[in-house]
Amino acid sequence: MGPAARHSAAAAGDKRAQRAERLRESRRAASPDLIEQAHLMGELFWVMSTALRLPDSAARGTALRALRDREIAEYARIRRCARVVEWEGPARAAGTALALQKATGPFHEAVRADLDGEHDGGPAFDAAHRPFRKALEDFADAARTAHRRERDHGQKARGQDVLAPERILNTIRR
Repeated sequence: MGPAARHSAAAAGDKRAQRAERLRESRRAASPDLIEQAHLMGELFWVMSTALRLPDSAARGTALRALRDREIAEYARIRRCARVVEWEGPARAAGTALALQKATGPFHEAVRADLDGEHDGGPAFDAAHRPFRKALEDFADAARTAHRRERDHGQKARGQDVLAPERILNTIRR
């Protein structure tokens, strides 16, 4: 292999390494963004839950409609974050990101039913909290596992020693 070919091969390898690093950075940013957005959405849900407990009145209806509009805007953000994880992340993280996105649906449906006069949306809204938190925990666990595997794989590929948590603890105890 001549000098030009070696240079070309090295440049191609550098470009692949840069692309891989950009992908890792994008994946690392996508998960925290979704978690942050889910927390913001969760805070909004608590405010909405409080509004649903107010006595039926025109002011309550106005407040719920304003909160529903805010919820729709927040949903657009959570949907975007979930899609980025779906595109950028491993399959398990992508699946749990979409499950987290879908776990917001019962909240929206409860408020819609309440505003449309179908039934008191409060109980259904409150019942949606536990599945939403579980979906958030599942996503966080899946993302954490995926990022650890990716980090460990990258370290192994670079010839770095990867210490499992148990090995680290055993090393410290000695």
